[in-house]
Amino acid sequence: MAVKVLLIEDEAAIREMVAMSLLARGSYSVHQADSGEAGLALLEVLVPDLVLLDWMLPGMSGIEFARRLKKHPTHREIPIIILTARGEEEDKVRGLEVGADDFVTKPFSPRELLARIKAVLRRTAPIPGGGQVNVEGLALDPVAHRVWVGEDTLDIGPTEFRLLRFFMTHPDRVFSRAQLLDNVWGTNVYVEERTVDVHIRRLRNAIAGRGHDRLIQTVRGTGYRFSARP
Repeated sequence: MAVKVLLIEDEAAIREMVAMSLLARGSYSVHQADSGEAGLALLEVLVPDLVLLDWMLPGMSGIEFARRLKKHPTHREIPIIILTARGEEEDKVRGLEVGADDFVTKPFSPRELLARIKAVLRRTAPIPGGGQVNVEGLALDPVAHRVWVGEDTLDIGPTEFRLLRFFMTHPDRVFSRAQLLDNVWGTNVYVEERTVDVHIRRLRNAIAGRGHDRLIQTVRGTGYRFSARP
């Protein structure tokens, strides 16, 4: 089955280049929009597997579109790659904080874009098998893709879910940012180490309701540890 890509880009030349390069692979279908508003309209009738999103759109910005997508009850787990001419670290952090999974800086080659797409789809794919894990009342089910405390299901994104699962199944060990990238995002992916800090912050916020954020401990100068020990 073809991977459904929603491409939201106001520059016709870039839309055509991206669409043609993906369609030529034979394993992608591409649905195009030239504005955030048009992209939202397509989401009324389409559930894509991935969104390619321009940052600088007319009207609604790419950041605002991403924010709305991540609040949507049925679309919030769709991965997003932002296409941008803004390569500053601060901009990337801002995008990650609203839910983007990766960035491709313009100008880019079709080969680079395809590699980024494959990497994002790999790391956001459902996690196979495994039993439930419970640490101090914080429970995770990898099959149902659910995290809960007591009767309350927690609102947690797909990357944070994978990060939490890795932590919960490897307690009391310190992992560097590079090690977390290798184990959670996978090897040979184009992700900066600063990305880990952003997702750690989002994960802590997601599990903070009953104090479980304390389980994720910062080890200064080294990385992070998941532990019930102080």
